[in-house]
Amino acid sequence: MEKIIAMLEELKSGVDFANETQLVTGKILDSIDITSLISSLEEEFDIEIGMEYMENSNFDSVEAIWEMVQELQD
Repeated sequence: MEKIIAMLEELKSGVDFANETQLVTGKILDSIDITSLISSLEEEFDIEIGMEYMENSNFDSVEAIWEMVQELQD
């Protein structure tokens, strides 16, 4: 999960990503941030994030992002 936190910190500094649970719904990350994050996640973890994963709930917290990545790696 540290890699995901590092990716998020590159997008937006000054956010407590480890504890934040409303990254998208709280408007901390916008669509451009999410697009950049998806690209970074796909490259770093060698996964493909399909349209079925494009839901706010998959990107609202580091834990949710990590769970999605793990699911896609299986």
